[in-house]
Amino acid sequence: MDRPALRERVRYRFDDWMSRGTIALMLLLGAATAVFVVILAVVVYVVHAYPDDASSADFLDVLWGNLMRTLDPGTMGGDSGWGFRALMLVVTIGGLIIVASLIGIISGAFDSKVEELRKGRSRVLEKDHTLILGWSPKVFSIVSELAIANESRGRSAIVVLAARDKVEMEDAIRAEAGKTGRTRVICRSGDPMNLNDLELGSPHDARSIVILASEGDDDPDSTVIKTALALTNNPNRRDDDFHIVAELDDPANLEAARLVGRDETHWVLASDLISRVTVQTCRQSGLSVVYTELLDFGGDEIYFTEQPTLVGRTYGEVQSAFATSTVIGIATGVHAAPGAPASSVAVNPPADTVLAPGDQLIVIAEDDSTIALAAPVAPERSAIVAPRPADARPEHTLVLGCNSGLVMMLRELRDYVAPGSTVRVVAPGDCPELPALGGLDITVERADPTSRRVLDALEVYRFDHIIVLAEKDALPAQRADARTLITLLHLRDIAERHDVDLNVVSEMLDDRNRELAEVTNADDFIVSEKLVSLMLSQVSENKLLADVFATLFSSEGSEIYLRPADDYVQPGVTVDFYTVAEAALLRGETAIGYRVAADAHDAARAYGVHVNPPKAAGVAFAPGDRVIVLAEN
Repeated sequence: MDRPALRERVRYRFDDWMSRGTIALMLLLGAATAVFVVILAVVVYVVHAYPDDASSADFLDVLWGNLMRTLDPGTMGGDSGWGFRALMLVVTIGGLIIVASLIGIISGAFDSKVEELRKGRSRVLEKDHTLILGWSPKVFSIVSELAIANESRGRSAIVVLAARDKVEMEDAIRAEAGKTGRTRVICRSGDPMNLNDLELGSPHDARSIVILASEGDDDPDSTVIKTALALTNNPNRRDDDFHIVAELDDPANLEAARLVGRDETHWVLASDLISRVTVQTCRQSGLSVVYTELLDFGGDEIYFTEQPTLVGRTYGEVQSAFATSTVIGIATGVHAAPGAPASSVAVNPPADTVLAPGDQLIVIAEDDSTIALAAPVAPERSAIVAPRPADARPEHTLVLGCNSGLVMMLRELRDYVAPGSTVRVVAPGDCPELPALGGLDITVERADPTSRRVLDALEVYRFDHIIVLAEKDALPAQRADARTLITLLHLRDIAERHDVDLNVVSEMLDDRNRELAEVTNADDFIVSEKLVSLMLSQVSENKLLADVFATLFSSEGSEIYLRPADDYVQPGVTVDFYTVAEAALLRGETAIGYRVAADAHDAARAYGVHVNPPKAAGVAFAPGDRVIVLAEN
């Protein structure tokens, strides 16, 4: 550390313990003590009031004696000579006043500092930490995920700055997030939009910054954008670019947000993300489990790795170069010099795409330490099934409930389904004005989806897909989830009475309610708060992941699909995953895992989802099993 930085750090350490006003008062008291002692010593020396009525004395001895009597009243017990005793009594009384004042100042400073620490109003002195600005239930998931991600870093820190009581935040995080290992969680109370309060979190020394929409805010997007503005336009900001990731709710605010955040901020559209995942998942059960596996830090995640020995080989060839990792794309220009073209990512590029010098492979791995090259293994081509054209047919979707994400959901659904598809929306209240979407026939009916009579009249078993939306715009989270649970219970009973399988996907607001909802045997659950939290955590660790997820969650480019396993390999035949990957490559796809239908409702077995399985391990697919691939729609 250079000397200016060291001096600055020492100064903040000192100021963190005692305010400058307190220090000035102590210095003033010390100066007054010195003057008082010197004056009394001069008086003693002038009037010759020496001990034992002596005719002379050394001035320095008198000065030293006065100082000792000031600090310790017991020192005058052995004095003799009434003149000397009278003057020393004055010294002793003055000393008592001075010492009492000093103790009062120090005690007051100590109490003030304790209160300030309790309120979280001191500046943190961490470096290379993750700073979270704002407070919402997402904080708990983000802290838990970052603590897992930081395990390989050693000691690290997460700082939370929000307009809440410090002790309350610490207690809530301790209760909801649990133990964080070697990652320290530090809370500070302050307004992230205030430049002075913002300094409490040391944003200029942070590795990454996460901005959350505060809970209960009437206009959360404005708050988030203003917080980003306080960072990027701070007059005391650092010279290097910030790494900021922030959430927005309304896509209409994205343009203004980009003007504020420039290239330093990555914006996560929460409602847009949930709508896209819901649409993709309703057409293929188990997809949300795959997304959760890729987004959290507990299992397999997406990493970037540079492998110089593979330069010159094609994307198809590098698929077999790893035994415990799965290659899903190529990133170019990651370490480009200033002024050079920006980095770009290609997910599931054509198999003949050549890896160039400086390119990085995008891989799914358990940890970056497990990414290692292995000897290629030839696939069992005799077990591969020849590609068959898929017939596109109209799909009929039932939407039970309504919220602000419905419009985006319908637009996204239109991009996936064949012409002639229909959507029937049944909601208890008014829905937002729905646009006319060519190729998708939309009807809206006002009724209560929690009513058994309404569900029976709908003949829900005639629909290909059923989406149960949380009424989050009109109801609190717990009440909205309770209504969702009632609807799901009715749907399960209808399925059992008619002996049919309903393809039901439900949106839950609180992850804790998912365990309760699993008794309904719904095919999938979209936990909105958790998915957004995981997305924010991932991008805060690696900004390049924003481009990868933008591709996966969009109808343009390659997305994740769960397709029948017997379209790739012969059913009942034991094959390794090298063979499955080769079968996918022949279709212009990238295989990243599979799902076992028999475990689809078993939470202990990850609902049958296996992402990035060991390629050498054998597996025999049964009817209903799926291969998880990256492919064009």
